[in-house]
Amino acid sequence: MFDRRPPSPVFEYYCYQATVSFGFFSPIFTLFLLDRGLTYTAISSLSMLYAVLTVVGEIPTGYVCDRIGRRNSLLAGSAFMTVSIFGFAVVESYLGLAALYVLWTLSLVFRSGSGDAWLYDTLEAELDEGRFAHVRGRGQSVRQAVTVVAMLAGGVLYGIDPTYPFVASGVLNGAGVFVLFALPKNRQYADGNEDDTHFTVLEALPVLRDRLTRPPLRSFVLYAALFFGVVEAANTYVQPISTETLGVPVASMGLLYAAFTGVSAVASYYAGAVKDRLGVRGAMVAVPVALGVSLLAPVAWPLLAFPTFFALKGSRSLLHPIVTQHVNDHVESVGRATVLSAVSMAYALVRLPLYLLGGVVADAATPVLAVGVLGAVFLAGVAVVRSVSSPVGGVDSGPTSG
Repeated sequence: MFDRRPPSPVFEYYCYQATVSFGFFSPIFTLFLLDRGLTYTAISSLSMLYAVLTVVGEIPTGYVCDRIGRRNSLLAGSAFMTVSIFGFAVVESYLGLAALYVLWTLSLVFRSGSGDAWLYDTLEAELDEGRFAHVRGRGQSVRQAVTVVAMLAGGVLYGIDPTYPFVASGVLNGAGVFVLFALPKNRQYADGNEDDTHFTVLEALPVLRDRLTRPPLRSFVLYAALFFGVVEAANTYVQPISTETLGVPVASMGLLYAAFTGVSAVASYYAGAVKDRLGVRGAMVAVPVALGVSLLAPVAWPLLAFPTFFALKGSRSLLHPIVTQHVNDHVESVGRATVLSAVSMAYALVRLPLYLLGGVVADAATPVLAVGVLGAVFLAGVAVVRSVSSPVGGVDSGPTSG
């Protein structure tokens, strides 16, 4: 009955997830930036700016989220995102695009810890926090279902006018602001004022130290950061490889990305089932290693880029709910958003050199070789992390006592 008739907070969460799609412009975003005259290195520099700002902003915005409330942080994030998306329709200069990336990053760091913290605390208070991976995965599937439809329209809109996909996406994300007002507030953080718990900046620091610099999360977060970092860096080259190397028409990129999203939606939907079947340890071993090997394949035969791209999209959607639940299970409610934001900060730190490496190799050689180099670096990093410490030690996953 939980799956067939979701309770009200879960249903409202699904509605919110439907509005945070970038499907209208995601199939053509890199092509759009290249059309603006940017090189791969310049595009990588914008991605690095995003990563640096994430490092700087994650913990402060996570702390703000714990103070002002989860829903208020989500509202701020949706508002900033809507403005930045509309901005891409009118800004053409590199400096202007960099300013939009600043606004984009501010939006994402407000969302990064607050969304998952809101969901986990809501399930813990009203339903069952053990369902987090299931609800998070299904919410992601809702977003991806909307994204499929948006992608199909996005390719057509781009052919009419390159700015139309951004206008459509701005309208969709703007609707999320109104949806969020229907989202219930966490009782403990109803207006950012805790009932009996006062979480200060000085109290945030030991929470981060205790949770992220010691087992069980220390090596796990590093391992996950390496995986997500390579996925994000390799994603940059999906569009140029598809259009330039594989000959996919630009107008058909929406259809290709819709297929990617369909696979991602299925992977996300079954994230909870995979966790139940393989455990956190099994999933975190099998999926990343398989992805690393697949990233090397297009170097030998470019046509293998097609299955590699599907693996790239699906693996991230599969592991993200599993990774997030494992982190949540080892963090208390007080300061949860701060810790989750610190985890996102670690992800951004690892992405920095990967973005730069990919951009330099793509400009000096080809995007295909850039993807292969990222795959080789990833497998080497996995070997190093696992030789030092098991990313998931002891029991697979379980909540710690308060």
